[in-house]
Amino acid sequence: MRLFIDGDALPNLIKSIIFKSIERLKIETIVISNKTISIGSSKNITYKVVSKGIDEADNQIVELIAPDDVVITSDIPLADRVVEKDAYAISHRGVLYDKNSIKSHLAIRNLMEQIRDSGEITKGPAPFGKRDIHNFATTFNNLLAKIYKKSSK
Repeated sequence: MRLFIDGDALPNLIKSIIFKSIERLKIETIVISNKTISIGSSKNITYKVVSKGIDEADNQIVELIAPDDVVITSDIPLADRVVEKDAYAISHRGVLYDKNSIKSHLAIRNLMEQIRDSGEITKGPAPFGKRDIHNFATTFNNLLAKIYKKSSK
């Protein structure tokens, strides 16, 4: 299992949670983004900056992932591509996307995009807060425990 991070919109408030798990479990981690970002310095982390073209970071992640890898992203179309490759996708807010839920998340996202494109004013997501941090930490730690338990069998 490797961890991939879609770094372009990664909230600073969850970086320490991710970093602690990487160090504690010695997880090979690849952070891919369109600009330089850092979650910390570690021999377990590789940073890759890709060109600023649309979906360049997403395409790189999809090209590199394998089954049972984990991707942290808030990009639902990317999460859909990750799940199709039998990997795990988790959002910054702690939503775990899987084969049972990803299509409904994608449909809602596409519907909201159509509503916005038609000129309707819609609210954006709520500000990132303590509940989101807690949800992410819980879901991320549970997912890592599940993967490590599965791989030790």
